Amino acid sequence: MNAEKIVSIVLRVGVAFAFLYPALNALVDPDAWIGYFPAFARGYLADPALLHTFGVVEVVIALWILSGWRIFWPSVAATAMLLGIVVFNLPNFQVLFRDVALAAMPLSLAVISYGDERRKQGFSGRTEA
Repeated sequence: MNAEKIVSIVLRVGVAFAFLYPALNALVDPDAWIGYFPAFARGYLADPALLHTFGVVEVVIALWILSGWRIFWPSVAATAMLLGIVVFNLPNFQVLFRDVALAAMPLSLAVISYGDERRKQGFSGRTEA
């Protein structure tokens, strides 16, 4: 196995863990996580429904990235989600500063996978047979 493949696997496992842990832990300790939702996002759904719906999205993103199949879009979504959590919770930056560094992982995967997917399609945008 070459170094690039190992790096990709390590990044994918790291991102998947960062998205699976909160989703699964929210089943046990929802109060630890609901506070990270900005005020404007709350109130449309009951807090548990909001939290667990977001958790399902996190699990889907984690498993998709872990699969290694066409991970550009879930990697972009993961980057945006992590940065959004930081931006909407700036008063908690002392706790969330790591999410900025963590966001570099799916961003790196997006950059790598974008190049891979473009090469597979060729420069014309058509999928090769």
